[in-house]
Amino acid sequence: MMAKTLEVKVPDIGDFSDVPVIEVLVSVGDTVTVDQGLLTLESDKATMEVPSSAAGVIRELRVKEGDSVSEGQVVVVLEAAGEDAADEGEGSDKASTADRGTKAADKAGPGKPPVSTSHRAPVEPDPVKAAPASGRKADVECAMVVLGSGPGGYTAAFRAADLGMDTVLIERYATLGGVCLNVGCIPSKALLHSADVIGQAQQAADYGIDFGKPDIALDKLRGYKDKVVGQLTKGLAGMARQRKVKVVQGTGRFVSANEIEVTDGEGRTSLVRFEQCIIAAGSQAMKLPGFPWDDPRIMDSTDALELAEVPAQLLVVGGGIIGLEMATVYRALGSEVTVVELGSQLIPGADADLVKPLADRLKKQGVSVHLKTRVVQAKAQKNGVAVEFDGESIPERKRYDRVLVAVGRSPNGNKIDADKAGVRVGERGFISVDAQMRTNVPHIFAIGDIVGQPMLAHKATHEGKLAAEVAAGEKKEWVARVIPSVAYTDPEIAWVGITESEAKEKGIKVGVAKFPWAASGRAIGLGRTEGSTKLLFDEATNRVVGAGIVGVHAGDLIAEAALAIEMGAEAADIAHTIHPHPTLSESVAMAAEMYAGTITDLYVPKKK
Repeated sequence: MMAKTLEVKVPDIGDFSDVPVIEVLVSVGDTVTVDQGLLTLESDKATMEVPSSAAGVIRELRVKEGDSVSEGQVVVVLEAAGEDAADEGEGSDKASTADRGTKAADKAGPGKPPVSTSHRAPVEPDPVKAAPASGRKADVECAMVVLGSGPGGYTAAFRAADLGMDTVLIERYATLGGVCLNVGCIPSKALLHSADVIGQAQQAADYGIDFGKPDIALDKLRGYKDKVVGQLTKGLAGMARQRKVKVVQGTGRFVSANEIEVTDGEGRTSLVRFEQCIIAAGSQAMKLPGFPWDDPRIMDSTDALELAEVPAQLLVVGGGIIGLEMATVYRALGSEVTVVELGSQLIPGADADLVKPLADRLKKQGVSVHLKTRVVQAKAQKNGVAVEFDGESIPERKRYDRVLVAVGRSPNGNKIDADKAGVRVGERGFISVDAQMRTNVPHIFAIGDIVGQPMLAHKATHEGKLAAEVAAGEKKEWVARVIPSVAYTDPEIAWVGITESEAKEKGIKVGVAKFPWAASGRAIGLGRTEGSTKLLFDEATNRVVGAGIVGVHAGDLIAEAALAIEMGAEAADIAHTIHPHPTLSESVAMAAEMYAGTITDLYVPKKK
């Protein structure tokens, strides 16, 4: 009897496609079990493993390190073993586990851009049975409880309260805002602003204004960062009071399908009984094995934002958005920074032409970047952290004062006892949801990082509002066509919709128009001409389907392109919209004019 072979495919990985393979975990001839990791993928802010959907022996590897993969792509061919070899139909079903999840019917009309599907776990586990009610007297009872007060959580709670629901918000931090406001997006941007000021002052010497070497008062800088955070968290506390949202501080875990037990910092517990729930428990920084995490010189992103010191030598492990943003901060403050990245380029989710100006500037600033390189081992020693590397570009330096590990974030789905509520949680901690952000338990919703990629605050905010409105009885579903991404580096990189590399990989025919900022009067005046604005168009309809911008303030500029895609705008719609001059925003209009062939600010020879 001939051995049966099975194809193992990439499961649902959220809205991401063309995700780089940074590590192949198996070889031809290896025996693997169900759910064993085969590949490691890296998006802009997180890493993820592709599990085996069946048991057997690997006969063929269809991918290698550096390749890009998307959902449904065959990565491994197995010779099935055990139960998987018994029945063809059963094996085929297991080989496409991700296809079992229901997806929103995001059908767009003729000529309209596609609508993004909801975010869900890559693999749905078997159904779980909820624990029975505790029978305890509740300390708090409410119509709606929101677990986690990050951007998605507080938005969900405030919207639920506005819609007339008696709402409770559970938060582990002493202040509202979750990771983003307390130890993430907001403090990092405050420090990045400080780095930008230093950079501008240094650049001013080129045109006759010399501020000299900066004198950095670290205590004041920390105080400024904390003041920014405090202003926002104080504002959230005020809005919670105005809306009569009750805040319960502590870590929440489900007890049953309608109960959450909250434990505060002193070990005291309280029981919250609810009618409906929105899980917004977020994610946490991934801690790679092989690092002495008990040593304070080994940092994750939260530790780095504490700004305990400015190390003379800093190693950043991971060349994604988080790693490069912190590299930008510490370099400006005076650290000599080395970055190692396992992939073939920095910020894997972005097009290579957008990343190049950043890579060039980092090199000019003295930041040492090493691609296709990994840390094998890190040892804490008295005089620093000794690091061993492996790969194509080994750093000369082997000892660092501090090491920042920024290789992505992992969801907190497995940390809240969701199974006691009957909520399905994937092996990696993601929670599956439908187009209304509803879990498999009808009265429990989930939003934000915990439901899948991309792990972005603005995605969570949209989802939080949607979940609250659905819970209040409104008939809505996830309809966002695109979600923009921004790296707040120097220069900034922003993109939205289809990327050029994605279009090439999938064989999607698009027209590409790129306007160089070397021809922008505003960019020339700023002394920052390394930037560019790129628009991608559906050649059949002339509608905008993607955009990428690199340069100062790229994050502020990308919103116009996102709106254009959402509105189904054509090249002429943007080109004929009068943009103010001289601004960086007019580069978007000029890119559209490049595509339309009507640009006058550059000479573009006509196609013969």
